[in-house]
Parts: sequence; C-alpha cells; structure tokens
Amino acid sequence: MLRQYYPNQTVLSLKGRDCGITRNPFNGGKETLRIHIDGVIATHRDTELEDFKGDVFDFAQYHFRITNEQELFQKINQELHLNLEIQEKDELEWLNEPDDSWYANCSFFKAPVRNVFPTETMRLHQVFELITSDKYKKITEDLRLITDVKEARKFKANHFDYVTFSGTFEKRNDSNLLQHSNLLTIDFDHLDNLQELKTQLLNDEYFETEMLFISPSGDGLKWIIRIDVSEVTHSEYFTAVANYIKHNYNIEVDQSGKDVSRACFLPYDPTAFLHKRHQTL
Repeated sequence: MLRQYYPNQTVLSLKGRDCGITRNPFNGGKETLRIHIDGVIATHRDTELEDFKGDVFDFAQYHFRITNEQELFQKINQELHLNLEIQEKDELEWLNEPDDSWYANCSFFKAPVRNVFPTETMRLHQVFELITSDKYKKITEDLRLITDVKEARKFKANHFDYVTFSGTFEKRNDSNLLQHSNLLTIDFDHLDNLQELKTQLLNDEYFETEMLFISPSGDGLKWIIRIDVSEVTHSEYFTAVANYIKHNYNIEVDQSGKDVSRACFLPYDPTAFLHKRHQTL
C-alpha cells in the first residue's frame, strides 16, 4: 500500500521486528509512521496522531476507504490476487454460537435492612427501572427533609429496599454468597462537587461505569463498576480501586464496599446512568 503512495522509494527497512519510521500518507506524508511486527502481524502507530494505530486491516480501511469487514476482505483478496474463497456471512450464524454474555445478578431485599433474606434475584436493568421510576420518590424526598443525622439513618434503614450489587446470597452475609456478580460498589459521601465527579467517573479512562446514581441522602454517589474476582479477592480489588480513586481524584471512599455483602439502598434518581450493555437484557 505504501508503495502506491511513494513509488520508486524505499518505504520500509526491516530491522528485526521493527520497520522503523516511514512516511504516513494519512498525515501529510510526514515521517511519523512506525511499523512493528507483533507476532505474525504488522501493527502501526503514528508518533503525532494518537488515534492512528492498529493492524494491517485497520490500515487497509484507511487505504481503501472501506469500513465493512466483509467488503474489506473481498477488496484485499481482489487487489492482492489471493484467490481466496470468501464465504458470505450468514446473518443468523450467531444463533448457533454459545451464549457467553456477561449477566450481573444481584439479590434484592425488602425493607427494613434487618431483613437479611432476599426476595428475588435481579439484573442491573431491573434495579435501574426501580431507581428511575416513582417507586422510591416519596421516601427519598422524606429522607432528605430530615436534618438529624441519627434520625435520617434510622429512617433509611427502616424504609428503603436494598440490593447486594456484588452478588446473590442465600442470606445477606459474606459467608452465604452464592455467586459473585463481578461488580463492585464504590460509595462517595458528602460531596460538594457531585455533578462534576459524576461526569469524571463516567469518563474515567480505566474503569467503565456499569451503573451510577445519586445516593438516598442526595449528596453522594453510588458507582458500580465491573471487576474480575477470578484471581483477586473482592476485598483486595476494593483496596486497589480505593487507592486508584485516592490517587486520581483525591477522594477517600467509604470502606464499607470492602464487604461483599454490603447493602446498597435504592433511592429515587431519574438521572441515573446504566451502561447500554445492560439495557437490552
């Protein structure tokens, strides 16, 4: 492809697995294109254009101006005279594939919080529907009118339904965990910059937000993120995330999230966020 842009020129000089720097026709012909052989495939990146990176097929998309995968393969097959037989993709082929989708299940408990036996198992979209509906609107408004801290805590414990985002339980106790959901809840309390932090969390470069909503008190946030507990324990993962938040946001998070059976009260928040992967379940 590069030869078509720069005929009669040496466009690549291979040294080991590194082809060095060459001219990038998609960056005004500047010598900013670095090509490296990773395993069995060539990858590229531009030293100036942060988003210009990928493998040979990504480069071919720029060259041929084709984004459809099937059409791109057919074009490469034709241009390079590979004579490969490319089968038309069956649009219903996915029906025969195993379902390896990730479903996050959590236990739902009716108020009061001293009730430790779950009523049902829910997925995130069901919890989201409860939070954004009017179901908890009245008790959330009533709670936020209570100025006494102890009275507010007592009211919340007696009136709010709750879930255990980190998994399903036979009984709400760490030792009675049935299955971990690979979810972690981070509590941010008494925030002065709630909306600002909400935007920052939704755009966090390391953790993708599964769900985010305002706490019952109205001055905090509940941040639900995905973790992997196959090799690291829940509490160890929490400690790592807490340290990350301290380093990146200079905020000390509520340490209660370290408990896998941590109860999370469900408030009314019509502005709650739910990742699109859960919205079609």
